[in-house]
Amino acid sequence: MRALGMLVALCAIIAGVLVVLHAGQEKKPRPSPAAQAVCDLGGGKTLTINYSSPRVKGRQIFGALVPYGQVWRAGANEATTFVTDADLNVGGKTIPAGSYTLFTIPDKDKWTLIVSKKTGESGTPYPGADNDFARIDMTASTLPSTVENFTIAFDKNPDGCILRLDWETTRASVSIKKK
Repeated sequence: MRALGMLVALCAIIAGVLVVLHAGQEKKPRPSPAAQAVCDLGGGKTLTINYSSPRVKGRQIFGALVPYGQVWRAGANEATTFVTDADLNVGGKTIPAGSYTLFTIPDKDKWTLIVSKKTGESGTPYPGADNDFARIDMTASTLPSTVENFTIAFDKNPDGCILRLDWETTRASVSIKKK
C-alpha cells in the first residue's frame, strides 16, 4: 500500500512538472505582432508583404527611434518580405516577379524604398547596397493623427495599388502597377 502511495505521489509530481514546462513553452504575444498586406493585381496575380508591426508606445519614432537618413528595416523582428508573382512597375522602376526584402531610408520630406535581392534575413542587418535591386523614391506626408501600430497597406486604384507605410504621424507611399 505504501508503494502505491509513493507511486501516486511521484506521478503527481511528474504531472506538475510537465504542466509547468508546457506553460513555459506557450507562445506569449509578441510586442510587434506579424502582419500582412496583399495587393490584388488582377488576373490571379498578387503582391504580398509580410512584416512585424511595432507600436509607438508614447515614443518619438521618426528622427529619434528611427533616425532620418539611415536604413531602416520597415518593421520589427524578422525582415520585411516583398513577394510578387507578377512583374511590377514600382514608382517607375521595374521589379521582376520574385521574392525580395524591403528596407527604407526615412527622411522628413521624402523616403527611399529599398528592394533588396537578399532574402532570408532574420532581423535588422541591412545586407548592403551591393544587394539592392532598386532604390525607389517615396512620397512622405504628415497624417492628421498618430497611428499607434506600424502599418503597411495597399490602397487599390485603377492601375494597381498605392503602397503606404503609416506610423506615428508619417505616411510614405509609392505607386505600384503590374507590367
